[in-house]
Amino acid sequence: MTSPQLENHLPFLRKTGGAWELIVDNKPYLILGAELHNSSMSSARHMESVWGKLRAMNINTVLGNVTWEDIERDEGVFDFTELDRVLVAARSSGLRMILLWFGSFKNGSSSYVPGWVKTNTRRFPRAQIRDEHGSLTLSDSISIFHSECVMADIKAFTELQRHLANFDRQRTVLMVQVQNEVGLLGDSRDRSLQAKKQFNSAVPNDLVRFLSSQFNNLQEDAKEKLGRFQDTLSLCHPSDQRSWEDWFGSSVYTDELFMAYHYATYVESIAAAGKRAYDIPLFTNAWLPKPAVGGGLGNLIAAGGALPGSYPSGGPISNVIDIWHWLAPSLDFVAPDIYDADYTATCDTYKRGGRPLFIPEQRRDAHGARRLWEAIGSHLALGACPFGVDSLEPESFAYTAQYKLLGSLETLILRSRQDSKRTFGFYFDEFEGQQADKGPPIGVSFKEFDLLISRAFVFGRPSPGCGMIIEIHVGRYLIIGDGFKVEFKSRSATSTFTGILRAEEKSVQNTVTGALRTERVLNGDETRSGKWVNMPSENPDYGDGFIPLLTPAGTRIVEAQVYSIDE
Repeated sequence: MTSPQLENHLPFLRKTGGAWELIVDNKPYLILGAELHNSSMSSARHMESVWGKLRAMNINTVLGNVTWEDIERDEGVFDFTELDRVLVAARSSGLRMILLWFGSFKNGSSSYVPGWVKTNTRRFPRAQIRDEHGSLTLSDSISIFHSECVMADIKAFTELQRHLANFDRQRTVLMVQVQNEVGLLGDSRDRSLQAKKQFNSAVPNDLVRFLSSQFNNLQEDAKEKLGRFQDTLSLCHPSDQRSWEDWFGSSVYTDELFMAYHYATYVESIAAAGKRAYDIPLFTNAWLPKPAVGGGLGNLIAAGGALPGSYPSGGPISNVIDIWHWLAPSLDFVAPDIYDADYTATCDTYKRGGRPLFIPEQRRDAHGARRLWEAIGSHLALGACPFGVDSLEPESFAYTAQYKLLGSLETLILRSRQDSKRTFGFYFDEFEGQQADKGPPIGVSFKEFDLLISRAFVFGRPSPGCGMIIEIHVGRYLIIGDGFKVEFKSRSATSTFTGILRAEEKSVQNTVTGALRTERVLNGDETRSGKWVNMPSENPDYGDGFIPLLTPAGTRIVEAQVYSIDE
């Protein structure tokens, strides 16, 4: 049976084998995305100078915000003129878009609500937080314990979705993010009267039942921080009427769970209404804790800290993400914004349970660009997008070359996912002076061979590197990237020798079909006579060496066939 999205050519998510695909124009689509600065899309005229740069950066998808204050300056009067101009310009530039709805919340505050919401605190009460002296103060965040703001946000977001359904017939918009990094900054929970009343009331029975039945399946840090719950449960029944502190103890993590329950419920109400109006993929994103930083709740800008309130308390981070998945089913996935957090562990957390992985924000420098390959190659991400790219030039943008290479190989990468072929992405960071190499060799096992990936062979100082490997067939690999080398070893217990049968430098002849063309046959110095496949950087360091054994990166694509001798 054909899905309604397929019949209507709407973008949608589909799982094929073990990989999620974003289907656009009825075929899989790899997001080579980037997010704009917050104020860029408020003006179509400003964006006129940006579109060309984005195309030159080899971006195919632009993440940009549409704000409540811009589309509903007067209550009940909606104006999409500026947004429409932006969408038309994106379309004529050959770019797709992911819209970010800055509604009730953006980065833990309510700075993008319309003026008629900001100034009417009786109708739209604010959250109250403790200041550094312990005194209650008004925050710049709407309290989620009142219904007026969520109802107004539902109305505005539904109007946006309806407008997209009618105006965006070419399906320029692929997905919509619902709010941005929700949660409460400055305190672990809302201290307003209505919030305190809820906190001191009985925990909703559905949450107690969920935790009692699913506790062993929660994230490990959730089980650690909610350990008191199991002790309490052993002494009473899930239907018992107990307050939040009675069930979970007195801690900032109890506060965070309380806020997460209500934020997830709030966002779900908005997402569900929006999805009824226009059924394209919806998600929300998470501002992650920064464990290396203390928990002070001072004047925070973007980095945050380790304790709830130093990052937005109640947002969908790892120890409450299971609550979010349960309470917000209208969201197709939850997406992490990765700046300082452990990249691998974060990707593992957000794709846990076989969920789609998408990274709407990450570093825009070379550090971030290298990690793109892990996201795409190892975690099968829909995309991993740097933030704030429109203030850079294409030649200084670290992703320009990476996106060019990935874009040329999009068909092959997506086909490998459809065929459930093993792929592996990796990176090696730079290291300076006398620092120890932070990129030790990486071992990975494929069907019949173990591969050892290490920095590219040079006489001098090794460069950073990144790339991915696709297992085309048993013993046959497509090796993509630069700054590394790959060695092979048979997994057979009786093997006495493993070597490279043939290595060919390839280029993409047809991006639509994925057809490759052989540019060179590699042997001798380029493979250490069959010992490894060396993927050099653009400027390999000769150090004190003078024999010209090193060649710079070419197409950055090599197909290698490996063999072993068994005795």
